[in-house]
Amino acid sequence: MFTRSRRNLAYLFALPMGSILVVFAGVAYYLGVEQELKVFDETLFNRAKAVVNQARYSGGALQYNLDSSVLLNGDSKDIRLYDSQRELIEHRGKKAERVLLVSPGFRTIYISQTKQRLRQATLAVHKNKYLLIGYIQINAPLTSLEERLNRYRLFLAVGVPITFIIIGITGWYLGGLAMQPTRRAYEQLQRFTADASHELRAPIAAMLSNAQVALIPPYDETEQQFRLQNIIKTAKSMSSLVSNLLFLSRHEGTLNLDSLPNVNLVEVLKTLEKEYQFQNNHSNLTVQLPEKPIYIKADADLLKHAVINLLDNAFKYTPNHKIVELKLLSQPHGAIIEVKDNGIGIPQEDLPHIFERFYRVDKARTRNSGGFGLGLAIVKQIVQAHQGKITVNSIVENGSTFQIKLPIA
Repeated sequence: MFTRSRRNLAYLFALPMGSILVVFAGVAYYLGVEQELKVFDETLFNRAKAVVNQARYSGGALQYNLDSSVLLNGDSKDIRLYDSQRELIEHRGKKAERVLLVSPGFRTIYISQTKQRLRQATLAVHKNKYLLIGYIQINAPLTSLEERLNRYRLFLAVGVPITFIIIGITGWYLGGLAMQPTRRAYEQLQRFTADASHELRAPIAAMLSNAQVALIPPYDETEQQFRLQNIIKTAKSMSSLVSNLLFLSRHEGTLNLDSLPNVNLVEVLKTLEKEYQFQNNHSNLTVQLPEKPIYIKADADLLKHAVINLLDNAFKYTPNHKIVELKLLSQPHGAIIEVKDNGIGIPQEDLPHIFERFYRVDKARTRNSGGFGLGLAIVKQIVQAHQGKITVNSIVENGSTFQIKLPIA
């Protein structure tokens, strides 16, 4: 699907750009021909003028010895002189018409016998600007001009297709860049759908099984109550799972820190400490915070959510008589939020995978603990969204230490 869409985008880019290229090449070629012809005509005109300057006017007629002219070297050796009555006086080169039939100006003629094109310049010769004394006509072959134009056409014939190919490749590349957000959104939707369908299958089956058993006669109120409680418990678990999946889906990507407010981490963690101890009544939570404020660019609610997930994990896998520590440390270029417990710990082979979605460490960390394996994935996503980094050190039976490193504002 994305390859087809990318190809369509490349076509949509290449076709108008290619059309513009072809039009531009055509206009450039036309203007180039006009300019080359203009230069050729100016050269032809200057030669004709030079011939006129060597002519003399005697007895009411234009006289010139063409054979002795040194100005006729080069291509323009086909020259005709006509009097004021348009009758041929003298010529050099090819056979000339006895009477001048064309008007003064420039024109291109084709000689079928030699298959050659000539540029013809016909000029009226005046004396004292007002008295017409004759005409001069010069023909010059367009061979040199045609050679230049042939090279120009060859350049366009090779350059335009190559440029069109480059435009197509550029369109394909830009189409890929344009499709990246859509691809990410599609992959995100696919991942969400796959995760949700995979994790919801078991609780839905459990709810269905409990409901079917509760409806089997004879009806036992105690059994029905038990089954309904199981259904409620499973529904709450499903609701929590869907909420976590939606959270991962909505907050994927990096936040624009410049648009976020300055947040005092000390106050955020103080508020979290009060709320957490009030709601969960954990007396074995110790909090160590610096007296001076530490400001960062952040979304306070998201950071609280990440720390709460770490604390929940710490208490979930820590015996009641042991302590969970929450610390805030200040560094020259960042702040560190540390959550440390003395619980069961994490095996070394599982550490690289604990931030993956739905990953559970064997034995202690199973579905029986009430989790789906999304808490640490959410924490990592929130930290990365704030351009931070999360690390973990753990020893089995000695506990774990999670550190969130965030840049200071």
